[in-house]
Amino acid sequence: MSIDTARGSVTIEEVAAAAGVSRSTVSRVVNGSTAVSPSALEAVRRAISELSYVPNRAARSLASRQTHAIALVVPEDTTRFFGDPFFAAIVAGINARIGRSDYVLNLFIASDDPGDKTTAYVRSGSIDGAIIVSHHTSDTFIDRIAASVPVVYGGRPVRDRAEAYYVDVDNVQGGRDATTHLISHGRRRIATISGPVDMPAGVDRLQGWREALTLAGLPEGPVEDGDFTADGGAAAMERMLARGGELPDGIFIASDLMARGALSVLAAAGVRVPHDVSIVGFDDSPVAVSVTPALTTLRQPSRDQGEHMADVLLELLAGREPQRVTILDTELVERDSV
Repeated sequence: MSIDTARGSVTIEEVAAAAGVSRSTVSRVVNGSTAVSPSALEAVRRAISELSYVPNRAARSLASRQTHAIALVVPEDTTRFFGDPFFAAIVAGINARIGRSDYVLNLFIASDDPGDKTTAYVRSGSIDGAIIVSHHTSDTFIDRIAASVPVVYGGRPVRDRAEAYYVDVDNVQGGRDATTHLISHGRRRIATISGPVDMPAGVDRLQGWREALTLAGLPEGPVEDGDFTADGGAAAMERMLARGGELPDGIFIASDLMARGALSVLAAAGVRVPHDVSIVGFDDSPVAVSVTPALTTLRQPSRDQGEHMADVLLELLAGREPQRVTILDTELVERDSV
């Protein structure tokens, strides 16, 4: 039998004819079934190779009820998403791992889900699984997503679930290490600009700050809540200065972006860093080396987090049982702000 493969895509029927088997036998071979005789398996494989047959992914998806699509859901507004280097690193890691698989990545950025548009799309059968990053207590729509498809969380879920799969860094230890570093440099009046208190990362880094001060027998300094943005860090620093009284001599700021905002306020107020006050940030994003002075900070392996999240979800979708909780270490990076 002669087939002109230049005219277009080779069909499964043409492979079956070339191999001298039925269409269903070719389908079983393509889908990895073992219910095929060795001679038929060899004939089909030879025909696939000779004809350069590429299986129709859409047809296979219909048969297996899989779309081979994964949703990355980020419950933030677009300004925050595109303005924070953390998300760029996370997406790069996720995409790198997904790129080595048969899946495609769909990105959904939504600070809320009016009309349940994102939720409805994910639950419609268009997505096989989801990765949810940067979620807040108020993001109840993610519960509806988690009830319909396998989900892996980036960070500890806002509502503790024993069955949840998530990848996080040790935020408590990072907060402790940042504060301990300030203490080791003789700082005794140590304040903090925390992350959002409706996010586990914000809560955990604040806990680490408190634990380090308690262990050192030091009183807690002022606490101002931020929102992981430069503007939020600047506003928190302005509130801290407006308190009056003795200035803290050390501040743990729970993200590099917030530290950038705080540094601008301190510079405008004539407060010298690190001479008058030492600063430690969190992330080790490109922001840390773009500010003056360069920022001492806790490095979190954001790209690795992304790869790990994607890997856990792919394991779930393959029917395997991956580790439910993966915690990655942070690392202190010393620069000029301490």
